[in-house]
Amino acid sequence: MGESTVELAHLIAGIQSITVIAAAGLIAIAALGTALSFGMLGGKFLESIARQPELAPMLTMRMFVMAGLIDAFAAISVATGLLLVFGSNPFLAAVLNAATKVS
Repeated sequence: MGESTVELAHLIAGIQSITVIAAAGLIAIAALGTALSFGMLGGKFLESIARQPELAPMLTMRMFVMAGLIDAFAAISVATGLLLVFGSNPFLAAVLNAATKVS
């Protein structure tokens, strides 16, 4: 194995490890944000129902719409993180394209 091959292997390993850390951070932040948002949404919903019980059907509908939007944010973040880890990594593809042009 040549020295350039070893350097390329180290570079690929570094890119993959940084990608995994970034994806884990993306998923963790999405999970934390979703948990906090659902907690706040539920608390405010119960407060508003306690203040004006006659508005319960309208508030329930709006709460579920907001819950769907919050959940969509988390799903998109998780899908993006998993795509970076298990799918085609654009950072790794750029390095491999550069390596094949040099060789």
